[in-house]
Amino acid sequence: MRTSGTAVYIGSEIYRQSAFGQNHPLAYARQESISDLCKLMGWFPPDTYLKSPKADFSTLTRFHDEPYVRALEAAANDGKASISDREKYNFGTMENPLFAGVFDRAATTVGGSILAAKLALRGRTVFNPSGGTHHGLRNKAHGFCYFNDPVFSILTFLDAGLERILYVDIDAHHGDGVEAAFVDDARVTTLSIHEEERWPYSGAIDSGKRGQINIPVPKQINDTEFAYIFEQFILPFCDQYQPEAVVITCGADGLKDDPLSKMELSNVMLWQAVSQLQDVSPSCVVLGGGGYNPWTTVRCWTGLWARLAGFEIPEQLPENAQAILAKFDSDLIDEEDRDPAWITTLADQKNVGSIRDEIKVRIAQIVGERLIPVVKSASFG
Repeated sequence: MRTSGTAVYIGSEIYRQSAFGQNHPLAYARQESISDLCKLMGWFPPDTYLKSPKADFSTLTRFHDEPYVRALEAAANDGKASISDREKYNFGTMENPLFAGVFDRAATTVGGSILAAKLALRGRTVFNPSGGTHHGLRNKAHGFCYFNDPVFSILTFLDAGLERILYVDIDAHHGDGVEAAFVDDARVTTLSIHEEERWPYSGAIDSGKRGQINIPVPKQINDTEFAYIFEQFILPFCDQYQPEAVVITCGADGLKDDPLSKMELSNVMLWQAVSQLQDVSPSCVVLGGGGYNPWTTVRCWTGLWARLAGFEIPEQLPENAQAILAKFDSDLIDEEDRDPAWITTLADQKNVGSIRDEIKVRIAQIVGERLIPVVKSASFG
């Protein structure tokens, strides 16, 4: 892991000033709560928190179609979308609503991920928790994503002349938008680990070309199984591929008790996965992604920043930090299902379990297809 002096956090007050409407799975204060917790814990030393710039029109249209960008900006300014634009571009819907600041917010996320890549080229590990809008398509909004900021991080690395860029998506949902963006670019390999038979219902194990690797995993996947996938395939693949840069979408919706998935990972497992990926390349960008349990998502990304920046995570949070988490509410999670530890701690208990045969078979298939020697492990046998 890099030293604490190399980590940078990218944020913006725009996330405090704009928000998805009520009854939307993202209708809670994600980004501002993370930065508030980190500030309160003393985890923003000088020069570690940088304000995200807003991507301009010419930047956005490097990937997104110009008519789409113009239509979204106009609809955001008007506060409504025409029927034709709603049908064509998929915004102004329950899935991708229009709200005050939606265009600027999405453009700021893109600007933050571009800045993240520029800083990563200088050897910094950069965390942009507002990033990870991995479903955004070239010509429409998709899956709560209006633009696709990971694409712009990758484009920034390509602009610098890099020729082996690895995108790793450990969100519960398939990183379909990023995969589609680079499906014909041999310089970029996309790797997505996601829950099988989960929206957007893509990313089957045999669906990708040589530069697209998909690892759909069964429901209730535990930490032991996830670590097995990393040891048996992902880390050996990284060693073989030798990426010059890595972009990670670390969604928090794969955590146990997220209402939009059935995966059962601990945040400690995700932190470990990111730390391992951080070490495979000299340039590393870490993004957020999905996460629909307010408590587990904010705890995960706050703790992830602490790990990236080299801070010790306390066993119990101070009372003023607990107060930030205690303010949350969610219509998606019944009160009797809310764990008191979601307020008092950051680190989960590890979810240790057995490794199911279906996972062993699936990984053996991928290992065989990708010509990677099987790893003999004392940990897994």
